[in-house]
Amino acid sequence: MKKTYLLILLGTIILTSCNSIKIIDKPVVFDKERDSLTLEYLETRYGLVQKTPTITPKMVVVHWTVIPTLEKSFTAFNPAKLPNWRPEIANASALNVSSQFLVDQDGTIYRLMPETNMARHVIGLNHCAIGIENVGGTADNPLTKKQLKSNIKIINYLKKKYPNIEYVIGHFEYTNFENHELWLEKDDGYRTEKTDPGVEFLNKIRDATAKYNWKPVPQK
Repeated sequence: MKKTYLLILLGTIILTSCNSIKIIDKPVVFDKERDSLTLEYLETRYGLVQKTPTITPKMVVVHWTVIPTLEKSFTAFNPAKLPNWRPEIANASALNVSSQFLVDQDGTIYRLMPETNMARHVIGLNHCAIGIENVGGTADNPLTKKQLKSNIKIINYLKKKYPNIEYVIGHFEYTNFENHELWLEKDDGYRTEKTDPGVEFLNKIRDATAKYNWKPVPQK
């Protein structure tokens, strides 16, 4: 029987299991404003009218922050409303970007919100996608081997917890789903060009989790 332990340390909850994964809860603001903006996003972008801002996970989307530190990455995601430095997506919603997980360069895993709360991290698919953000992703701060190992651990953990997850994709692949049944974005003009988390990083994740027989990403 799998055993799970909760250790409370200096106000932080660390979850450990026989899968040797440690997840530190570092919640972003998810107040009434974020709750309301998330419900509004689900309705206006996807046509989903819900009482709670929750999702049924069917995929994991891997990202990089292009921000050099954990704290600066967290600060970017923390407010409920989108800051003024993201004008390219501001017209779509005032909801701030975020993800369920954030992985520091040393491999430490942080959970920013409950796994089944909707986070704004991937156009068209937020309603069914759990996001993993990785600190860095630039030439000066490339993603690390420790981050790779942690991403693999998170995906193993999520697949066992949510068996309906069938896809693991990189953010750069999201537009391949435009004609897929999971794609719900109503605005044909709302797209951004992405390259994260890099093909090599993503392929290593898929190779390490190949036992799950992920569904292939649709071809354009």
